[in-house]
Amino acid sequence: MEKLLETVKGRRSVRTFDTRPLSEEHRRDISEYIKDIANPFGIPVEFVLLDAKEHGLSSPVLSGEGTYIAAKVAKKPCAEVAYGYSFEKMVLHAWTLGIGTVWIGGTMKRELFEAAAQVGDGEMMPCVTPLGYPATKMSLKETMMRKGVGADSRISGDKLFFKEEWGKALTPPDDMVDILEMVRWAPSAVNKQPWRIIFKDGVYHFYEKKDKGYVDEATGDLQKVDIGIALCHFVMGLEERGRQAEVFMEDPKVDIPNDAEYIASVRITG
Repeated sequence: MEKLLETVKGRRSVRTFDTRPLSEEHRRDISEYIKDIANPFGIPVEFVLLDAKEHGLSSPVLSGEGTYIAAKVAKKPCAEVAYGYSFEKMVLHAWTLGIGTVWIGGTMKRELFEAAAQVGDGEMMPCVTPLGYPATKMSLKETMMRKGVGADSRISGDKLFFKEEWGKALTPPDDMVDILEMVRWAPSAVNKQPWRIIFKDGVYHFYEKKDKGYVDEATGDLQKVDIGIALCHFVMGLEERGRQAEVFMEDPKVDIPNDAEYIASVRITG
């Protein structure tokens, strides 16, 4: 558990790269890893490595990047959650190799990236990320962006994790403290942290606390992508501890705010 928690809390979004291309070893490692990434929804997420220079790809918030990785998914129920789950597994794996990433959903010429990734009809590409080695020093632009979204802080657990009903703070059992801490530190669009969890009848129910401006035809619901990231941290934490998790959809029908939506549930089965 300590290793994964260290990776989750130690990782940061990287926007300033040192211009070195990925080593052949790391490129092969990433290429092999993305072939086998699965998610609990059984929805295929197809990853595509893209050369920035070859395809004319860039983002105004980045510098020094040479490689991007995009992913596409069929437009269907739970697609965004599956996308976030699968993409975050890749992001965490990259960080263990010393490779920096940052989720990019809007600050790019989307049409160029979608053409390069060959996004087809009925598919969407919510996000991409550069892949590269972090520069020794952040650019001023990156420093200001991190400060603007409060990148190094998170909402306290009593406002994210509830017992039996919305808003009633959960005191987690000792063996769940680190797992919920990994959920708390999950990255999210503009650091909004839209996930909420209600623990009821032995099951952890995940919800989306919606903010305006995160739903688009091209990207789907980006905050559902964020829920997928949080769910990934939760399940990976359980798996690292040698426990088994069943992810399913069965709304417990508790009272929730009008701007919230039930997403999925997790039962610990072993």
